[in-house]
Amino acid sequence: MTKDASVTRILCTGASGALGGALASLHAVPGVHLSLWGRDRTRLGLIAEKVSHAGAEAQSFCLDLTDGQAAIDAVLSQDKEAPFDLAYLVAGIGDTRAKGDLVENPELVLRAAQVNFATPAAMAAAIAGRMAERGHGRIVVIGSAAGHHSLPFAAGYSGSKAGLARFTDALRIAVEPYGVSVTLAAPGFIDTPSTRNASSSRPIELSVEEAARRIIEAGRKGMRHYVTPWQFSALRMVDALLPARLRDQLLSKLKP
Repeated sequence: MTKDASVTRILCTGASGALGGALASLHAVPGVHLSLWGRDRTRLGLIAEKVSHAGAEAQSFCLDLTDGQAAIDAVLSQDKEAPFDLAYLVAGIGDTRAKGDLVENPELVLRAAQVNFATPAAMAAAIAGRMAERGHGRIVVIGSAAGHHSLPFAAGYSGSKAGLARFTDALRIAVEPYGVSVTLAAPGFIDTPSTRNASSSRPIELSVEEAARRIIEAGRKGMRHYVTPWQFSALRMVDALLPARLRDQLLSKLKP
């Protein structure tokens, strides 16, 4: 992918996952340094090796985002050492209600809130503050089209992504006057190993490479809220316009 002249140092969380790895790989050109965060040490190492072979510099950092304070401390430390021009906050878990359960496991809901919302939001605030002081920077937060809908089998996931969406929009308004752009990217279904295992019904699915390319372009354009594919924007409007009782009936029939 063509190098962005204004970007030399990039943070990418979730780099051991399919989407984070694809974003990192597309930015891997000579002259770029990528700080790659992930939970899976083995897969993180493979992505770092791929990035290095493409001519970029790679630094791997393994951390579970349930430890929010450690994540804040680490990202501020790395930014102090060499300031980030661009940050992709990709990490998240998509676990849903187990078969046979009436509601989601409370520990699952808590983990989703920590990994999908609390820690990435805190990290975004930390990085945005530094970027605002410097007068430039770009942050791309990965949400989900699911954050626009009250999914009864995935209340923890959709709720955490909805919270992340509202926070990201508020952060964008706060730091935009200081030269910092904040984009919320809310993709629909992406063809990854985890989504294949989680669900057999994935309409309008994107390849992970295509999703990554679209998200990168949305960030470059400084879009405030990018939903892809476009059909999920239409579904969002339908959800908002339907009578409440009909909407609830339709949502109650959805399965993982």
